[in-house]
Amino acid sequence: MRKILLSLIYSAALTTCLQAQNADSTFIRRIFDEALSNGKCYEDLRSLCKDVGARLAGSAQADMAVYWGFQKLQSYNFDSVYLQPIIVPHWDRGNRESAWIKFEDGSLHKIPITALGGSIGTHGIIEAEIAYFNTLEDLKKATRAEVEGKIVFINQPMNEKEIITFRAYGGCYAIRNSGAVEGSRKGALAVVIRSINLSHDDHPHTGGMTYEDDVKKIPSAAISTNDSEFIKANYKKQKMRLLLDMNCEMREPKPSHNVIAEIRGSKFPNKIITVGGHLDSWDIGEGAHDDGAGIVHSIEALRLLKTLGYRPKHTLRVVLFMNEENGNMGGTTYASWVKERGENHIVAIESDRGGFSPRGFDLDGNNQQLKFLKGFATLFEPYELYRFDKGFGGVDIMPLKEQFPGIALFGFVPDSQRYFDFHHAETDVFEAVNKRELELGAASIAALMFLIDAYYVEQSAVPPKKTSKKN
Repeated sequence: MRKILLSLIYSAALTTCLQAQNADSTFIRRIFDEALSNGKCYEDLRSLCKDVGARLAGSAQADMAVYWGFQKLQSYNFDSVYLQPIIVPHWDRGNRESAWIKFEDGSLHKIPITALGGSIGTHGIIEAEIAYFNTLEDLKKATRAEVEGKIVFINQPMNEKEIITFRAYGGCYAIRNSGAVEGSRKGALAVVIRSINLSHDDHPHTGGMTYEDDVKKIPSAAISTNDSEFIKANYKKQKMRLLLDMNCEMREPKPSHNVIAEIRGSKFPNKIITVGGHLDSWDIGEGAHDDGAGIVHSIEALRLLKTLGYRPKHTLRVVLFMNEENGNMGGTTYASWVKERGENHIVAIESDRGGFSPRGFDLDGNNQQLKFLKGFATLFEPYELYRFDKGFGGVDIMPLKEQFPGIALFGFVPDSQRYFDFHHAETDVFEAVNKRELELGAASIAALMFLIDAYYVEQSAVPPKKTSKKN
């Protein structure tokens, strides 16, 4: 009799588990159907890119992006929409930069160039001989005599052998961030770097750089990969001098806002699941992949759940963060603010890797949380999402880790092979984003939010075996 009873209990439990999986699978299918047939994210991205444009923190366009975000979120009738005040740095590019190579024979070769975000200007044209280095480490090893009074050029490429391109980016990031400091330590007048880009093209890529208080500030800029190869092919043939004209400057910080909307939780309203991307962008291009895609992914994820009548247990919140690119004041201010409000932030999701075809999610968390994520792998299989592993959540949500040490941070992972063709470049425009790929990304994030809301328990190891509630 005992064996029969245990068998009946096991059978009932298995049936309940299968029913839950079937119900979840059906609802996720509805999410994808809605996104692909009635999705709003592509037209929302068109509006953000074309009606607002590039959105560098502190600029008038960034102010308009805040207005755009508030109006857009209100239009979807979420339970609440509001602004969170923040203070952001204000770097201004000024007039577009100019640069020329002057050869020994007196001939000139004009090259496109872009100042790196945060750089000082040149205060008129500066001219000096080029000091060529293959890598940042080569510059560090150089003598002062090899550098002093010259304009340093660092021609360090991304590692093309890396399959995951963000790893190649990580290997090059320091030339942009620290190149000016290392050059200045040895008396350079300025530092120019090869754009961080795997493709060979004519577009220079900008991005943030930093100074150190005890090191003299010098101008820093980037040139295209094609012009970098041009310098490499010619610098040994005859001496080359570089002429630079940049009038960028750092101004006083300015007030701005994060833009927030939420669907209030029916059971745990003070437990928050956040999804977001960054509203700001660099000031060249339109910030379509970086990070307009993440903005409309996040808005659309919440809209999809609301449209399908889903009532969450936890409060679902979308945050359009301001100032990820050159300060992360949106992320740091938000993390402190939610802690001061006494909220319990249990999960955050970020989309900041472009609008390409979805591949899965990375987790910045513990092994139990990873097991929880991997438990949904079969539900994502029909949509060709297969990457569920430990990794990086995102810059905007990273400060939440300091305020909520046990929080699980999920980073949306799309295909990365083309991302650095557009990253921080004038090519990052609306036309570079594929409608279907963008919609699939939004649906993937919405599906993960649904599963987290239905099953997540803090420090959870596996999804509870019960039918999820859907209203």
